[in-house]
Amino acid sequence: MDKIRILIADDHEVVRCGLKTLLADTEVEIAAEVSTGEAAVRYALQNDVDVVLLDIRMPEGDGLTALGRIKLDKPDLPVLMLSTFDNPTYIARSVALGASGYLLKGCTREELLKALRCAATGESAWTRDELRRVTGALATPRLAADVEVPLTQRESEVLRQLAYGLTNKEIAQALHISYETVKEHVQHILRKIGVSDRTQAAVWAVRKQLV
Repeated sequence: MDKIRILIADDHEVVRCGLKTLLADTEVEIAAEVSTGEAAVRYALQNDVDVVLLDIRMPEGDGLTALGRIKLDKPDLPVLMLSTFDNPTYIARSVALGASGYLLKGCTREELLKALRCAATGESAWTRDELRRVTGALATPRLAADVEVPLTQRESEVLRQLAYGLTNKEIAQALHISYETVKEHVQHILRKIGVSDRTQAAVWAVRKQLV
């Protein structure tokens, strides 16, 4: 089988070394490794690789921002997201931005290889369970209809933070407001846009290009 050339973007050396060890003696060849979102975009756009393996939380442009930028210029380049977080919002944004799959860092060598092989052949490496979580969100009527939703400026800020995967506590710290206030805002947002959970709200925000 042909070699699958991949770019690894992760800011933890331990993770990069671990991936190298896992992929040794397979048909996967690591073309390059970088440690920031910016470097991932630069390398992916200037060089030929078969698959990009992108960590989500990185300095200088997180993985989701990098995914969006890579897909803009190279829509056919398969990108797999790699994260410590089983975060529905990250998964929703990865789907919306065109990732080929979403791997948790605790995945097995077999799962990693299977996902890389799928992505390299242009197939989706999403599991049915992941897609069910997100497509449920995408099927919400209010999401499909192009309804203008009158969110206040503060609600828009909260929604944006929520779509970046922050918890209520983290949003409270980021916006310097109380945890209770954030909880209230989140309830108002869900009611206004007609969705039942944070994942659906995140998908809506991605669709509306708020994030």
